[in-house]
Amino acid sequence: MSENEKKPLLKVEHLKQYFPVSQGFHKIPLKAVDDISFEIMPGETLGLVGESGCGKTTVGRSILHLYEPTGGRITFKDDVLFDSGEQYDENGKLIVDANGKPKLGRKVSVNMLPYRKEMQMVFQDPYSSLDPRMTVEDIVGEPLDTHHLYKTKEERREKILKLLDTVGLNAEHAMRYAHEFSGGQRQRIGIARALAVDPSFIVCDEAVSALDVSIQAQVLNMFEDLQEKLGIAYLFISHDLLVVQHISNRIAVMYLGRMMEIADSDELMDHPIHPYTLSLLSAIPIPDPETARHSHRIILEGDVPSPLHMPTGCPFRTRCKYATEQCAKEMPPLKDRGNGHLCACWNK
Repeated sequence: MSENEKKPLLKVEHLKQYFPVSQGFHKIPLKAVDDISFEIMPGETLGLVGESGCGKTTVGRSILHLYEPTGGRITFKDDVLFDSGEQYDENGKLIVDANGKPKLGRKVSVNMLPYRKEMQMVFQDPYSSLDPRMTVEDIVGEPLDTHHLYKTKEERREKILKLLDTVGLNAEHAMRYAHEFSGGQRQRIGIARALAVDPSFIVCDEAVSALDVSIQAQVLNMFEDLQEKLGIAYLFISHDLLVVQHISNRIAVMYLGRMMEIADSDELMDHPIHPYTLSLLSAIPIPDPETARHSHRIILEGDVPSPLHMPTGCPFRTRCKYATEQCAKEMPPLKDRGNGHLCACWNK
């Protein structure tokens, strides 16, 4: 393995994304993402799972600066894309002054246009993410136009037709409009558009959730083939654990803007640690009736707290049967439990 392959392609440290929400005459922060850290290696797929509203999509959009991050640090290929200047100690705790305010260093927020060629996104809804007034040729060719990646019109068309062939579409599809295609074909168009600039990293935001199961399998296999041929790394966001297990090298579990657990795909599925992960896995449908009859479903009591009024300490403690006083006082750090299996829990 070369030195570059040993280095993370993407490094996210203490990422925060707060949105101001008006309540009466005051604005309070909605903490969509609150202190998230992870790494993605070249050619790796990290699956990001959790309930709807836990902040998965916000993580992906913040990395690509579709939302300007509130705090943290994002590094891509050794280039700092964003740094809020916040400082942390060796235990990952934010360093504050005597007044409780964070000690800030130099803030960095770069122009992302040069990095758009390296970092792309496949959106969740193939019906709304494509311009209905543009032909497929113009949709796929738009990134080529933006980054001036051709010299002649003939070269442009040749590149577009090659991209369509890569995702399983043909030349006759180029002059048609998005509404003339099925959901699976539209998602392939979106993938071709993302591949147009030859990226090394793609955020796949629920990229197969709007598709039929049979089409899901085709698109997932295509993602894997493209990764094998082109060495692309993915952040694969989904609420479907079976889909994530199929495509991911590692899986990260989020709850209410926080990271609960990260481990290798098989390790997480076979030996989950966090109570929330255990509950998620117990909800996976089992096709064998006999096995399903003897399985134990872990039902979580209570409602998910509002991100506007987060509980102190661990956000999962209000629904956790293992919760103690310590859980209410402080958020547990994401600790390595062996073999790179990270878990944030005081009692497991």
